Formats: sequence, C-alpha cells, structure tokens
Amino acid sequence: MLVGIPPLLGPELLFTLRAMGHGDEIAIVDGNYPALEHGRRVIRADGLGLIPVLDAVLQVLPVDDFVPQAIFRASVKGDPSLVDPVHLEIEAVCARRAPGHAVVALAGDAFYKRVKAAHTLIATSEPRLYANVIVRKGVIYPEGAGKS
Repeated sequence: MLVGIPPLLGPELLFTLRAMGHGDEIAIVDGNYPALEHGRRVIRADGLGLIPVLDAVLQVLPVDDFVPQAIFRASVKGDPSLVDPVHLEIEAVCARRAPGHAVVALAGDAFYKRVKAAHTLIATSEPRLYANVIVRKGVIYPEGAGKS
C-alpha cells in the first residue's frame, strides 16, 4: 500500500501509467471487449468494474490539455448519439477527476482503431456493454510554470 495511491492500482498498472509519455493513450475496457486481440499491451483488472478503475486512473494520470479532445468513449451499436447509463457514469467521473475535459463518443470503427493504437489496454470485468473509455495522457507542469 502507498499513501495517496488508490489501492486498486497494482504495481504493473502504476508502472505503465508512469512509463507512458505525453500523448500516449490508455484504454479501459469492459469484460466483453476483445482485449488480447486489440491491445498491444494488456493489463488484467479481473474482478473490477470500469468505473472504479477509471476513477483510480484519473487520480494519478494527468489528462492532455494540449489537444481539444482527450477522453473518448465507445458508443451504443456504433451510434455516437446514443447514450447508455454507463456513459453517464463515465462522464460524471471525468467531470470530477478531469474537469474541463469533455467525453467524446466515437463510432465503433473509430473507437476500435484508437484502442488498437493505444499504449496499453486495461481489461476490466465490467459486465455492461459499451463500457469502454480511452484517456490521453497529459503533462505535469513544472512548479510555478502553469499552462502556457
């Protein structure tokens, strides 16, 4: 256990989050997602739902503010205009942990393409469908520098 680090972030995931660079993306996916097929690197989060994992990751990972869009979610049946209850939960976590960053819905093919290019994929046991999100890593500004 570590002070200030959510306990569900294990050593492999903490290592990965720290090793990622600015602009790298991490995908957190549900239990039905073809993780091994789509992920270059896969970290198992068996027994955990998507929402607690997303919440824990956003407590330690800065979200990219160099780009207009840095958080993406899957869409119901490939239609970005459809919203599932899990998407509202994803938006609530992101609003709390990454204020100012909108969650952008992507159509199926665009989402899959982005996941396949992601640095790492976290495979949860989330049972709900379309419970998939991608977060682009930002930077931690030097003390006193602020955003420019």
